[in-house]
Amino acid sequence: MKIGLPAEIKREEYRVGLTPASASEYVNCGHTVMVESGAGQGSGFSDAEYRQHGCAIAGSRRQLFDDADMIIKVKEPLPEEYDLFHEGQILYTYLHLAADKVLTQALLDRKIYGVAYETVTEHDGSLPLLIPMSQIAGRMAIQEGAKYLEKTFGGRGIILGGVPGIKKGKVLILGGGIAGTNACKIAIGMGADVTIMDISAKRLSELENIFDNSVKTLYSNSYNIDEMIREADLVIGAVLIPGATAPKLVKREDLKKMKHGAVMVDIAIDQGGCFETSRPTYHSDPIFIIDGIVHYCVANMPGAVGLSSTSALTSVTNRYGLIIANEGIENALKHQPIRTGLNCMPGKLTNKAVAEAHGMSYNKA
Repeated sequence: MKIGLPAEIKREEYRVGLTPASASEYVNCGHTVMVESGAGQGSGFSDAEYRQHGCAIAGSRRQLFDDADMIIKVKEPLPEEYDLFHEGQILYTYLHLAADKVLTQALLDRKIYGVAYETVTEHDGSLPLLIPMSQIAGRMAIQEGAKYLEKTFGGRGIILGGVPGIKKGKVLILGGGIAGTNACKIAIGMGADVTIMDISAKRLSELENIFDNSVKTLYSNSYNIDEMIREADLVIGAVLIPGATAPKLVKREDLKKMKHGAVMVDIAIDQGGCFETSRPTYHSDPIFIIDGIVHYCVANMPGAVGLSSTSALTSVTNRYGLIIANEGIENALKHQPIRTGLNCMPGKLTNKAVAEAHGMSYNKA
């Protein structure tokens, strides 16, 4: 199979779909890997390193897409990339189709096999290709939230960990999954007063055990959210419904109940965001303020740490990408993780959550 590795063109995205070492795994299995010149630069990988690992540098972006049987990326295609794809081509990347009907229709129109990292599901229900980026995003959420609590950026002007004799900053984390748990680790490490909420009583019990009762746990419902946002200095939105649009847990009218200068970090922005006032932002202009509340809604948070993120991501994506390359997409669909990862195939949607988000019909793969 011919594998195409294009450069990411999303603003301030520094990750790349394959490291030179991970690309060599495809080469060693007899596949051809074509790399767009400069694709790895943001993550610290040169064209020469890809060549040393058996890859070819494509003559042009158009040639790469024309020749490739499978395109491996990190982020979803942007409109200027839509016409580069051809019928029957496999796209292996984060897609987040529930938040983007235009992209969904574009992939259907071009009869693409779209395998989305975020919906690849193992037999135990885990989402292996979301885990490393959720870990990084969760940890970065506290790092960035603490920064934007500084008065310079419109925040309350507090330090999360406090110092002896003053109150600690209060952190509220909505969602106890991978991202929320990692946010919790960093917040506790910084010495903050942390509350984490989830709809699962079992998960809340697990979190109490994980953090040895150093975190407060609350069942996630509208009453508890309403009470806790009034006290929070930093709110982390870490809610995930695989493949579906994120629920809006904090409404526009709720902002007036919050402390002036509080910060909200929306990790779920790729799936539409879990705050009603969220909209995607970029690393160079990451925040906006509504009703005195600072919003941080960067849609590719791990992209800022491209080397760490690319290394973490490709360490898990290669396993499933090689199944597709070695067996072909039709045979690869016999494997549950690939089947659950398939969001669309020529002419039809195959993911129920995406279809429901857009009012479209779907067929099981």
